[in-house]
Amino acid sequence: MRLLAFLGMFLLGDRGSEAIAHGVHLDYRTERAISITARFDSGQPMQNAQVTVYATDDPANPWLKGTTDENGQFFFIPDRAVGPAWDIQVRQAGHGEIVRIALDPEGEPAIAQQGYTKYTPLQMLLMGASGVWGFVGTALFFSRGK
Repeated sequence: MRLLAFLGMFLLGDRGSEAIAHGVHLDYRTERAISITARFDSGQPMQNAQVTVYATDDPANPWLKGTTDENGQFFFIPDRAVGPAWDIQVRQAGHGEIVRIALDPEGEPAIAQQGYTKYTPLQMLLMGASGVWGFVGTALFFSRGK
């Protein structure tokens, strides 16, 4: 009986709010400045996200800190004397990504990289099994007798 009540509340409950797990995409362009555009998987820009730029010769100390604008963009001019590569970390509300941009002597990207990775089959299996286990555990909890 309790199980039916629980299922009824679940099916008739507020289904209007949507919880979407999302990752982060970082795109960049280099000219004299490096331009970062950060957005979630949904395409929504990461507004006011924390940006930390590290020179690869001193990865323990940030070279520059800042935030993205309302369009998820961040610009900076790298100091060519500091190093040929830069690690840029963008974080907001527990979501984040880091990308390494290597520059050749002319200032162009030596290797075009994009900071996006898909879930592996093992990760997807583990997430699915965790969801099923959560539903089974909840059903068993409510179906136990007193």
